[in-house]
Amino acid sequence: MSLGSRVKSTLTTLAAPVRAGIGLAAVGLGLILLLVPLSTHQIAIVTGIGLALAGVAALLLPALDSVSKVPARVVGVMLVLFGILIAVWPSAGAPWLAFLVGVALIGQSLFQLLQSIRNSGDQRAPHIIAALAGIVVGLVTFSWPVLTLTFFRLGVGAWFVFFGLQLIFIMLFHRRPRAPHQTSASRLRRWSRTLGASLALTLALALALGTAWVLGGVPLPAPGTFYTAPAEIPDTPGTLLRTQPLTEGVPSGAEAWKILYTTTHSDGSPAISSGTIIAPKTRGGDPLPLLSVAHGTTGVAAKCAPSLSATPFSDGAGAALEEIVTKHGWAAVTSDYIGLGTSGTHPYLIGDAEARNVLDATRAAQQFSEISTTERTVVWGHSQGGQGSLWTGQIAAEYAPDIDIVGVAAFAPAADLYGLAEVNKNDAPGKTVSAYIAATWDTLYPELDLAAHLTPGSAAPVSKIQNLCFNGQDVLAAILRGTQVPNQIFPDSLLAGKFGRLLKAQTPVGPFPAPVLVAQGLADPLVKPEQQRAWVGGRCAAGEEIDYRTYPGLNHLTLVAADSPLTPQLVAWTLERWAGKPAAGNCDDLPK
Repeated sequence: MSLGSRVKSTLTTLAAPVRAGIGLAAVGLGLILLLVPLSTHQIAIVTGIGLALAGVAALLLPALDSVSKVPARVVGVMLVLFGILIAVWPSAGAPWLAFLVGVALIGQSLFQLLQSIRNSGDQRAPHIIAALAGIVVGLVTFSWPVLTLTFFRLGVGAWFVFFGLQLIFIMLFHRRPRAPHQTSASRLRRWSRTLGASLALTLALALALGTAWVLGGVPLPAPGTFYTAPAEIPDTPGTLLRTQPLTEGVPSGAEAWKILYTTTHSDGSPAISSGTIIAPKTRGGDPLPLLSVAHGTTGVAAKCAPSLSATPFSDGAGAALEEIVTKHGWAAVTSDYIGLGTSGTHPYLIGDAEARNVLDATRAAQQFSEISTTERTVVWGHSQGGQGSLWTGQIAAEYAPDIDIVGVAAFAPAADLYGLAEVNKNDAPGKTVSAYIAATWDTLYPELDLAAHLTPGSAAPVSKIQNLCFNGQDVLAAILRGTQVPNQIFPDSLLAGKFGRLLKAQTPVGPFPAPVLVAQGLADPLVKPEQQRAWVGGRCAAGEEIDYRTYPGLNHLTLVAADSPLTPQLVAWTLERWAGKPAAGNCDDLPK
């Protein structure tokens, strides 16, 4: 026997046990996919290993079976290479897996459609309808990549188990398939198949329409001419340019207006911002106490301005705002921030820019002829606005010494932006917030080139999420879009570099010109209580006096709900600051 024959004989002898071993491994991997909770990255790793093993098995097939060697080897090599790529680079593999599922569904359905059109017969109609349903479902999978991965995981897990068992028992069961006995289908059977295929197509179309409705958000009014900058813009920040009455979403006993005013970017360059003013309908001749509100996240597109919303005063502590205006006779002013309503890029979570917008809105409110307000103010803010309110206090003495801030209240503030980006990078709300940052900071800090450094599969969701507002039905759409991002938006390498340093630079550190109240729900999944306490502890150690209040069982939104215990406490705290009563901090005994 020649050397080549002996090598071939040895390979043939070893092929069977190797394939049996691969079969056992495939069964194990399939059971892991079916039974073990896995992240998208873990799904990609397990699937990649399984595909690579399937490729090795395909390469061994010619050694035992009388099949064409070239197709088997081509398929085997492709599976091995693709499997290794997915296993060693799961962050890229997870999006590709989801994409390939959709491509495979569409490809198989197109093949079925073409075959059905070419072939005549009594099953032609149901086959065409079923193929169309498959194409629609394949298209829908592109909108739900993570959900697609979940179903894919179950299907691939079952296939791995079947494939592994087939490899193990292939030597025991090696029979030629018998041709099935051909019988003509009855008329009832033909109609049932047609009806079943039609039902499948109907459900697929309903799924597509539902996906478009849920993920598309709702049409919101685009900013009109009111938000357009006038031909001549005064140089002085805080100059009131125009006003317009607001009627929708105004609490009973109050009246409100839109405002347009001058402000500045964080680099000092001039800008235009819009906002709202609300005041009690019944007011005397004395100047009204003034509340300055920094609003929370509503989105980053121009249409997301609170002044364009059907509920412009519901953001954050809306119930407390209504009470302090209608029952205690205060006026309140809220900045939309640059880029919301007006043109330009919204400086999302850029604390210095938000604070400038808030302080200039306060100045503009003092020029409004319909009401008379004091130069003193209390500042409120929730979430993004909590960060904004703290920054407002921090820069007020330098940027707006003419404004006397007597109190700063921040509810679940995004005080530690870097910590939020690190801890919440794999959560759906965290991915949504990260998408907003990616969309705006890419323009604000072009040197970062964020668009080119996002994780695989993140660029398309970011472009979708940036056009969704974080209010009304759009909240659901934005969060659902966030759930379908296979990876964290920013790779860890970005967080460790200049981008991470810029995130850290958004942390407000004081000094603060007035007593500070920080409220935190202990069930908050977005702004983590332990992070908030660490920030408060740091400010206390720096000599700031903070009144830190925690609320067990309350999350990011229920903290500022109408029935939250914070609501009456906030109103009372605000009235006490206005009355000049001393504020008691609790730095010596911080709540856990």
